[in-house]
Formats: sequence, structure tokens, C-alpha cells
Amino acid sequence: MVRFYKADNKKLFFKQNIFDLLAIIPFDSIFYFFRAFRVLRVIKLLRLIRIVGFTGKIQKSIKRFFGTNGFIYLVITTVILILIAAEIYSVAENAGYMNSLWWAIATTTTVGYGDISPHTGIGRAVAVVLMILGIGLIGSVTSTVTAFFVDDKTDKDNDALKKELQDIKLELKEIREELKKGK
Repeated sequence: MVRFYKADNKKLFFKQNIFDLLAIIPFDSIFYFFRAFRVLRVIKLLRLIRIVGFTGKIQKSIKRFFGTNGFIYLVITTVILILIAAEIYSVAENAGYMNSLWWAIATTTTVGYGDISPHTGIGRAVAVVLMILGIGLIGSVTSTVTAFFVDDKTDKDNDALKKELQDIKLELKEIREELKKGK
């Protein structure tokens, strides 16, 4: 430390004597530094546990969402129809399956980039089916989201009403018992 203090050019001294400077650092300090990393690992583990708990809650919500209005069946049917339509388009238009799949998805989502378009009658018929399917899918998604949130609010309201009804029943039972004692 004295040599470092007396050096005229401290940067040059530091560069030339790096090993000497490292040698004077107490080992305990280094070990405390690594312990800090262990604490950080524990904190990260706690975050992971919190995420796992959050995942369980989201999983229930997702199951309930897909169960609303039978939405899961619509999604499965839509995926199957998109895959079949892509295959039909691929054969009818003599195109690769991946390009056909891209076209089917773009058509179903009503984006219709126009980079790929059907030229045959069969291809155009498949396009019409996919367009109608896409419009129906978007409408169903909208109604399912609405029903999901309305049902959630209704469930909370129903729980509050059930609790209130139980309280009224309990109070009515107590009043009847008091009336019986009074006779």
C-alpha cells in the first residue's frame, strides 16, 4: 500500500503490480463476496417458487377460459381445418406445404397479406371457407373473453349472495329458537 501511495503514476503502478495488489487482499473478503452470490441464488430460488405458484393460478384460469362456451372445441376444430386447408391448397395450387400453411393462417386471421393467393377454383373455395372460419373465430374469441370475465364477476357475486343467504338462515334459526323458548 505504501508503494502504491508513493508511486508517481498510479495507473502504471497498478498495471505492473496487479499480482502484488491481489496478494494483499484478505481471503476472508473474497469468501464474503462469494457468500453474497449464494444469498442471491436463494433470492432467485424464492422468486422461482413464487412464479411456480403464479403458474398454478394461471393454469386454472386458462382451463376455465378454454372451457367457457366450449371454446377449446372451436380452437381444435380451427387448427384441424387450417391444416387440412393448407394441404388442399398445397395440392391444388402446386405449392409447398409451408407456404400453404402460411397462406392458410394469414387467410384465417383475416390478415391476407396478398403475397400468396389462390388461382384455381378449389384454392379459392378453400380461401372462402377459411375467411368465414376466421371471422367466426374472431367473433368467438371476443364472446369467450367477455363471457369469461362476466362469469368471473357473476361467480363472485354469487358467492357473496350465498354467504348472505347462509347468514339469514342462521339468524332465522336463532329467532325460531328464541320464539320456541318464549312460548
